[in-house]
Amino acid sequence: MTPASYSPPDGPSAPELAKGARDFRLRMAVIDCETEAALDLTRDRHGRTVNASAAATARAHRDKAAVEAYATHLAPHAEALLDAARLVLDELPPARHLAGWRVVLDGLAVSTAEIRRALDHPAAPGSPAERAQHAALWPHLAAWADHGSIAGNLADQQGGQHHKAPLTDEEQQLWTERAQAAQRRGELELTESWYAADGQPITLAYLVEDDDSTLVALRGDPGAPGWQVIGHYAHEYEAGKALPAPVPPGVLRADLSRFNRPEPAPELSLQDLIRDVVEGHSAGDASNALLGAVQRGFAAGPMVRLQELLEISGQFASALETVQGRQIAARLAALSRQIEFLTREVEEAAEDLGATVAVLPPHRTPVLRARPRPAVGTTPPTPPPRASTTARHR
Repeated sequence: MTPASYSPPDGPSAPELAKGARDFRLRMAVIDCETEAALDLTRDRHGRTVNASAAATARAHRDKAAVEAYATHLAPHAEALLDAARLVLDELPPARHLAGWRVVLDGLAVSTAEIRRALDHPAAPGSPAERAQHAALWPHLAAWADHGSIAGNLADQQGGQHHKAPLTDEEQQLWTERAQAAQRRGELELTESWYAADGQPITLAYLVEDDDSTLVALRGDPGAPGWQVIGHYAHEYEAGKALPAPVPPGVLRADLSRFNRPEPAPELSLQDLIRDVVEGHSAGDASNALLGAVQRGFAAGPMVRLQELLEISGQFASALETVQGRQIAARLAALSRQIEFLTREVEEAAEDLGATVAVLPPHRTPVLRARPRPAVGTTPPTPPPRASTTARHR
């Protein structure tokens, strides 16, 4: 059986199976947003959980809703979807990502079996046992929400790659030279990029010549030598029909999950620290606020978080594996080192400020915001006359 001829007996087609995976992920995204909103109500302003009971109830509601979503969208045909995905995977040309996809499909098969056993033997509704059963299923449901798109995308490719090279070798060389010349002039405007099933990047770009633009498709890294134009099109819809379909993009860290995030670390906002300085009276108050900004560890301060953001963004840029990505990664690494230097400088300044052992002088008196009302029956004071302005004459 080939992917092109796959059709489960007495069941939905492969594209319909893929739709089930997409619908489940969309429903899980809604559940995730609702749960985060409920959990936010159980935390204080710094992100610490202060109502553990309400947080546990929110997660139990999440687990139950996720089981119901799986039962609706995936349970009837999850195994068939994985079978269709494996058949397509076996037919794809060799590429670096295929081994990882096979591991993902094997993991989804394990999760499918675990969920199936629980659905076949459900605990009593509303009982503590049902809560425990649903909680045990959550990691498997999250796995389908995170990675089911790979199985769905493979099933969607059951008809094989539909790309047909519209250019002869001579035309391809001509269009590539035109695009390279436009790139040197700064008139090759990149608009969209994706990876095809063979692991090659495809990029759409507008080639501008004499105030006229043509949509072209490039294969390869536009920032490195060796890329080629593989087609030109009247518009993006036509390009989408002719070009290889996009496959799910990769992830920066393989062990992270959108639907199974760790508990957030408590943190102070910059607004809180600024307010502490404005409302402070002693040098120690301002010193403590500055030290809060550069605090390291679990409850890291904003400056340390900014450096972490630069570092992880640099890793992301490098992971793109493009020339421009590596250049930007180097820039972000340099900025990260500058933030590290500034962080140390702020820490030293904060310690010196705290060592001054001083308070604000008393002549910096506050201004009352609430003015006393005039007594009943008294006439309010007459406002001073407005200064007259002399009309100017040209």
